[in-house]
Amino acid sequence: MKVKTFRNGFVSTFILFLTVDSISSKNVLIIIADDAGFETSVYNNTVCKTPNLNKLAERSSIFTNAFTSVSSCSPSRSVILSGLPQHQNGMYGLHQDVHHFMSFDGVESLPKIIHKAGIRTGIIGKKHVGPETVYPFDFEETEENNSILQVGRNITNIKLLVRKFLSQDKSSPFLLYIGFHDPHRCGHTHPQYGQFCEKFGDGSPGMGFMPDWTPLTYNPDDVIVPYFVQDTPAARRDIAAQYTTISRLDQGIGLVLRELEIAGYLDDTLIIYTSDNGIPFPNGRTNLYDSGITEPFLLSSPLHRSTWGMEIQKLVSHVDIVPTVLDWFKIQYPQYELLHNPVILTGRSLLPLLCNKDRESEEVIFTSHNLHEVTMYYPMRSIRTKHFKLLHNLNYLMPFQIDQDFFISNTFQDLLNRTREGISTHWYKNLKQYYYRSQWEFFDLSTDPQERINQIKNDKYTEIIKYLKEQLHQWQNITSDAWICQPQGILENKGYYKNSPHCFSAGYGV
Repeated sequence: MKVKTFRNGFVSTFILFLTVDSISSKNVLIIIADDAGFETSVYNNTVCKTPNLNKLAERSSIFTNAFTSVSSCSPSRSVILSGLPQHQNGMYGLHQDVHHFMSFDGVESLPKIIHKAGIRTGIIGKKHVGPETVYPFDFEETEENNSILQVGRNITNIKLLVRKFLSQDKSSPFLLYIGFHDPHRCGHTHPQYGQFCEKFGDGSPGMGFMPDWTPLTYNPDDVIVPYFVQDTPAARRDIAAQYTTISRLDQGIGLVLRELEIAGYLDDTLIIYTSDNGIPFPNGRTNLYDSGITEPFLLSSPLHRSTWGMEIQKLVSHVDIVPTVLDWFKIQYPQYELLHNPVILTGRSLLPLLCNKDRESEEVIFTSHNLHEVTMYYPMRSIRTKHFKLLHNLNYLMPFQIDQDFFISNTFQDLLNRTREGISTHWYKNLKQYYYRSQWEFFDLSTDPQERINQIKNDKYTEIIKYLKEQLHQWQNITSDAWICQPQGILENKGYYKNSPHCFSAGYGV
């Protein structure tokens, strides 16, 4: 098979600049939750209390079909900050500790680009990407120079750090990125604080105290169990603990927005709120099913007040964040190459959608996953339209891997023990189905939104499957995907094949 060179494609390579009313200064605040989902009344969860997210939604456009590009922490954050899929920017898995993944040295990240344009940059909380030369910030208070609990969960400390950043150099526009660590699980790293660190800072003996946090607790009987999580007492207790940390996240967001308002920046700052990946439950984080890639997404623009409180149903992705911020600042994306391949942004600015302007091309989002932890090699690629999803599991002969902090969780142990004991799991799958997957999975989302029935062998869908495979392959070309020939082939793209890359069969079937 000949691999097309990475020159042409269906993706726009320019940033669309909008003509908008002038304001005195234009700033950006990006707020990233850690493993959060739709546990807010903004997305119809009436149990988990999030008054501050509700208030932000009142002054935001609410995206109802937003997706991460990869359902893993460091890879997702690298996409948010670079605009490039993880396989293109090089952040194949987690950044910290033994995992030690890094983006390619040549990546032109968002903070790097806008710093060159005179925009002051700051990051508070969870960074989880590297190297520093690719993701530099002028102001940094992260897990790299602080306790992650103090800069990611201590909302009083986060408030004070935001105040410190906003008080510096008031003459320059800024980008401030805040990475909350809530509601990430912590049973693997800090079990003394509970499954989700829901006890951290609650004022009880040995737990510390946060002056700005009013802890909220929830009755497990009252929580809303997502369709992809087993409805058992153990899972409900986990969700109740998750809700407590969602409420802390919410109160932290309220403190941040109040600091922005006090400093006089609320009415000239573009605010983006989303989460890095799916929730840490079965079928969630590390999966490319919708339960692992759908994300909350609020976009608050002081220049588009007519869209505040409105829902936007267009398919959008985290790869759209970099083009959106560059559009806001009216900064052009640089022309450069990575590993001798030209870099093309596949995302596009979301600001035109706030002007009721439709995107020109078909609504489609792509996802790409290689690893989470270094031991969890399970590369996947997918393409999703409004009505269909095609998922390619490249390592399908191996079992899907479970990450450390999910494995030790009450929810997973409940599934595992029930399976071993041969009693009902109260889950819509079983662990064998979860571990062992087909090479190709295809779902008709219009009739099967929970992706229960793999229709890959259904002749009714032959043409659409063929079309989606072609589009997925084209996107892999455009984004220089080194896995483009996997799992059956070998990519040759150097030497004799430098100008005409090919996929060659490895003869694995012999």
